[in-house]
Amino acid sequence: MPIHSFHPPQRTLMGPGPSDVSPRVLEAMSRPTIGHLDPRFIEMMDEIKQLLQYAFQTKNELTMPVSGPGSAGMETCFVNLVQPGDTVVVCQNGVFGGRMKENVERCGATAIMVENAWGEAVDPGKLEDALKKNGAAKLVAFVHAETSTGAQSDAKTLVDIAHRHDCLTIVDAVTSLGGTPLKVDDWGIDAIYSGSQKCLSCTPGLSPVSFSARALEVIKNRKHKVQSWFMDLNLVMAYWGSGAKRAYHHTAPINALYGLHEALVILQDEGMENAWRRHQHNHEALRAGIEAMGLSFVVKPEARLPQLNSINIPAGVDDAAVRKELLNSYQLEIGAGLGAMAGKVWRIGLMGHASNPRNVLLCLGALDDVLSRAGARINKGIAVAAADRVLS
Repeated sequence: MPIHSFHPPQRTLMGPGPSDVSPRVLEAMSRPTIGHLDPRFIEMMDEIKQLLQYAFQTKNELTMPVSGPGSAGMETCFVNLVQPGDTVVVCQNGVFGGRMKENVERCGATAIMVENAWGEAVDPGKLEDALKKNGAAKLVAFVHAETSTGAQSDAKTLVDIAHRHDCLTIVDAVTSLGGTPLKVDDWGIDAIYSGSQKCLSCTPGLSPVSFSARALEVIKNRKHKVQSWFMDLNLVMAYWGSGAKRAYHHTAPINALYGLHEALVILQDEGMENAWRRHQHNHEALRAGIEAMGLSFVVKPEARLPQLNSINIPAGVDDAAVRKELLNSYQLEIGAGLGAMAGKVWRIGLMGHASNPRNVLLCLGALDDVLSRAGARINKGIAVAAADRVLS
């Protein structure tokens, strides 16, 4: 039997990512492909750098999108800054801190783990203690917005502690960029990576990164070759560096970069602080509905991410069955728990283009219906009205 063109269903994406993509971004990606060394494409690359500097709130010259998903951005930071024999302090409060540890060890370095409870922010006191005990540490790595739990850590405080101990910092901002306050220069972050598919409302496959001048000096003066040829910034900079003449490194994902450019223009036009406020406002409406229904959040209010909400699954409710019914009846995707939280929580995303009042009300109405039919002990029929009062 012949295989025909693939036509995906129209879903509403309210999981941990990808999020709904703006129609403007999809249209941009359908524009004619030109060469990755075409002068007009080079002009667009320069604009992407400027737009990413705005998104990250930085003047770092080395700010660009890595050709790969957020995991590629993570690996780019680690393989360029971590050398064999280094000691790196890694703060873990969820799944993605564990991936940082994996990167450290694959670079031939030693990872000193600062363990924090899942669903809680990284404890600055624990980081301080670890650095006092490990004076040889050269870097501190932590997740700003832990996607597996919905917890946000105090990045500025953690960076300040690291710098007092003469350590560089690597920060995971995959879920925070564009959705919650993030100020690379003001906070002194040395290396940071994110993803295109979360609060930027672009398609998956690109990872914005930014490196401080201090981090760049470390990269340029390494004793060992970067273990990855593709991610070696000493080579990549020849393509993404300043000036009209660019040296070929790899064939950039041209149409995906059109999409990222458009997504960043949308963010610029809305204004960064307006985007932060929008995510917070829609979160408050969702919270009102969730709590009116009788459900509870995993993360305490002071550490709660507005764009990624972890909800405790009611006793006796089948996690997978509810998510399947939401998908079948409402074309609505929410996320399952990861790692230690698998089967215990749902992760509801309100990210980027998907962070809007319509989605808040759709999600609450759908959950009310599906949980009621499943016999869950909830307060029926009041969640939507509770959220609507916040929205209006």
